[in-house]
Amino acid sequence: MADLELIQGILASAETKILLLVLDGVGGLPVEPGGPTELEAAKTPNLDRLAAEGVTGLHQPVAPGITPGSGPGHIGLFGYDPIRYQIGRGVLEALGVGFELEPEDLAARGNFCTVDAAGVITDRRAGRISTEKAAELCAELRGIDLPGVEVFVEPVREHRFLLVLRGPELVEGVADTDPGREGVPPLDVVAEGAEARDTAGRVETWVNEARKRLKDHEPANMVLLRGLARRPDWPLFPAVFGLRAVAVAQYPMYRGVARLVGMDSVEVGPGRDELLSALENVWDDHDFVFVHVKDTDKAGEDGDFDRKVKVIEEIDGHLPRIMALDPDVVLVTGDHSTPAALRSHSWHPVPVLLWSKTARRDGVERFGESHCLRGGLGICRSDDLMPLALAHAGRLTKYGA
Repeated sequence: MADLELIQGILASAETKILLLVLDGVGGLPVEPGGPTELEAAKTPNLDRLAAEGVTGLHQPVAPGITPGSGPGHIGLFGYDPIRYQIGRGVLEALGVGFELEPEDLAARGNFCTVDAAGVITDRRAGRISTEKAAELCAELRGIDLPGVEVFVEPVREHRFLLVLRGPELVEGVADTDPGREGVPPLDVVAEGAEARDTAGRVETWVNEARKRLKDHEPANMVLLRGLARRPDWPLFPAVFGLRAVAVAQYPMYRGVARLVGMDSVEVGPGRDELLSALENVWDDHDFVFVHVKDTDKAGEDGDFDRKVKVIEEIDGHLPRIMALDPDVVLVTGDHSTPAALRSHSWHPVPVLLWSKTARRDGVERFGESHCLRGGLGICRSDDLMPLALAHAGRLTKYGA
């Protein structure tokens, strides 16, 4: 487990650059016994070259057997213990869209979803409605009044929206209403402790009114809420790791988790060229660049094995353009596994490769789950990757006499 105070105490200055390339949900499973995973099925000559020239392994995003959300998945990759440093998804969405959270604010991540006549969820993402449609629905929900509470409802992307409640008497401790699966009704609004009962009652009032206002809309006729929380006060990434850091991500949530720990961020258009151009534009002014690719995760959640393979191959094809920037250290991994066979996040360890001129080669010549299992990094914790990247970048001094 990375010790942030220890790391901060042995930092060394160096003119080196670190690239963290996160293929969201890249870890997978075979769809038939003895078959390849998505990563193993993909033709990835460039990733394979980096694996052969570097060192590989698997990382546990949180702990063995624990399925992580995207928030803790990234917190670990940024070098923070995801069990100690916990955060609700709503704060990440708020920071991702640039919403200025005040100390008394509670923020929740919302999904527009589809329920049938019996109130059972048939699609947690309402067919991934357009961001424009979500903005129209958010405008309608802004009219819901809660006495003594100021309410903000903002679109995020596609079916996602942000709900912020502002008021002096609000407290944390309201459970999610999103059950995380289809075929069941949304969960009731429940206080996790006696002190949160009043806040839970206000949230319940809002959800019930949202249900009434959305009931005639198709396919987005209900809402699901996750991660109602306040913004925490954490040690910031630039101070802890001595790096000028920036996030290049197309989805607001991932810019949000980067901003939470003090990174800069840039908004990026929807195409792959926009992502790579943004990377090139920020490269000279930063020591650490986090690049996020969402489409691997989306394909996995949709159960589309072949599309996930295609996305991985597409990213591999862009690696020469990325490596032309001449990074000193490259980490390629995912924040969690999202096997198409499961159509969801999973607990499986995630493949990782670390490339640098100082990497001790481990004999692995391909980037895939079964290959990385034999790698020199072994099965490590996700929050151990940042100290390794710093060491390979010449940014840590000797510890002790």
